[in-house]
Amino acid sequence: MSGKSTADALPAGTFLPMSRSEMDVLGWHELDVLLITGDAYVDHPSFGAAMIGRVLEADGLRVGIVAQPDWKSLESITVMGAPRLFVGVTAGNLDSMVSNYTVARHKRKLDVYSAGGIAGQRPNHAAVVYAQMARRAFPGVPVVLGGIEASMRRVAHYDYWEDKLRPSILTDSKADLLVYGMGERAVREVASRLRHGEGDLGGIPGTAILLGAKASAAADFSGCIVLPSWEDLQADVRLLLALTKVTEVQQTPYCGKRLVQMHGARAVVLEPPAMPVDGPELDALYEYGFQRAAHPSYQDPVPGFATIKDSVIVSRGCAGGCTFCGLGLHQGKFLSSRSVESVLREVRQLGELASFRGTVSDLGGPTANLYGARNGHVAACRDCHRPSCLWPAICPHFEINEGPGLEILRGARQVPGVKHVFVQSGIRMDVALRTPEYLRELVQHHVSGHIKVAPEHLHPDVLRRMRKPAADFPAFMAKFAELSEAVGKQQYLVPYFISSFPGCTDQEMGVVEQFLKQERWNLQQVQDFIPLPMTASTAMYVTGLDINSGKPIPVVRNAGEREKQKNMLRPNQPGHNRSSRSELDAMD
Repeated sequence: MSGKSTADALPAGTFLPMSRSEMDVLGWHELDVLLITGDAYVDHPSFGAAMIGRVLEADGLRVGIVAQPDWKSLESITVMGAPRLFVGVTAGNLDSMVSNYTVARHKRKLDVYSAGGIAGQRPNHAAVVYAQMARRAFPGVPVVLGGIEASMRRVAHYDYWEDKLRPSILTDSKADLLVYGMGERAVREVASRLRHGEGDLGGIPGTAILLGAKASAAADFSGCIVLPSWEDLQADVRLLLALTKVTEVQQTPYCGKRLVQMHGARAVVLEPPAMPVDGPELDALYEYGFQRAAHPSYQDPVPGFATIKDSVIVSRGCAGGCTFCGLGLHQGKFLSSRSVESVLREVRQLGELASFRGTVSDLGGPTANLYGARNGHVAACRDCHRPSCLWPAICPHFEINEGPGLEILRGARQVPGVKHVFVQSGIRMDVALRTPEYLRELVQHHVSGHIKVAPEHLHPDVLRRMRKPAADFPAFMAKFAELSEAVGKQQYLVPYFISSFPGCTDQEMGVVEQFLKQERWNLQQVQDFIPLPMTASTAMYVTGLDINSGKPIPVVRNAGEREKQKNMLRPNQPGHNRSSRSELDAMD
């Protein structure tokens, strides 16, 4: 494993290779790193395998990608030979169970991250299956897990689709290391150690490792937080609530502690999160040589790419801490924003593409209007374990700055070839109401007829369990209508409402139903609650206990009761629709 790679930079206009013939064209006799992904290979920064591949390429490594291999055949992952350093494995941009099944546990008919939208191109628990394949195909080569499936299953967790607890994904996958979060810092450190012949991959921020029985017995865990063990959870599922709360509050690179969870005689050791990538380093990530296209071997388009191919990611991280969302546990709660100059450079590059038709579909990220906002910049933030900077109220240390957002919106409109610039990512209504100039600019120039907002619910008790503010939606509705009328535009809000959330009975759901009838607002689709691994809402769903008080709450699990709540969000009120369409993403 020793010795540095002498790989030259890939020629401009080149994809990372997917075949031996592509390696031959590049003059490569072997790979340094092989990445296996459950998605089609799209060379765009929104696709995790492409981003990690480009990061490693920038460090001088030869990187190849095997996309959606046939999991019944080892030959499907050996087409480029054994890599010199390690095999990286990801299920793709979504947890494979979310990709493969609906909330009703029916097989999906469409996979938006597969060419032609063809479903069934990845196995259930794809990260586990691919890692086991790599272990068999490449004996002695380290296997490193990454991506959101690995990230959100790094400790023992509940799997909704199988309706059972599962151990840490490390135990089933037999991987040497798990990288959680966005992964660029950790994977660079992994590659550096292996390049220099260092076999020890322990102690890297943003990683988890499964120790052997002897190493576990000899380890000193005195400075760690010991989580409920796998055996403890099996004996008392209520411990999932405590496990979830501890992992959530330790999700900070500034003051988070190492976590340990025993699985029999073996310990899963989780290092604190990696520091977020920010400043010029963040700019650089999005300025690598992405082709902004699917690999030319595909005959059919990749639907998930079509929706974002003319978009620009401007920020990372989510400070909201919503209990149903994995963003804070994956990307982290500390925000980082690209520079205005970097964003506008990418918009100019978009404008020069032959495929560009004049519309930038989105300047966004996890939350579009948190661009330019800051947390983690003062000492109080770095000592804080709150999972949310925005609930129950916006923290006084959370810095909201509408200036940079205004600058990128106005600057993007001036780029040659750009006719329209829209913001399609969801926005925080509580923040928008505190940035009147940004909101006015958004409504006047950057709404493509509709804009996404996420009240999620209207009953205060349910909102409290979601960690969502209770009073912002009506105020935002009124302000949006006022600003739209002022510029003479007929524009619509597209709200997300969730049915069957833990603690939500027909009575609480009736508050939303009554609102929709009162406003004559017909939703064409609704979002039924999906218990995602490792989230606080899932802990409430499994245990029937409130995340805040620990007291019992009602939980809707029966399919008929869930369908009833969904139907309460489809009141079929006669008359016009307040919203022309609803784009609730069933893959969220």
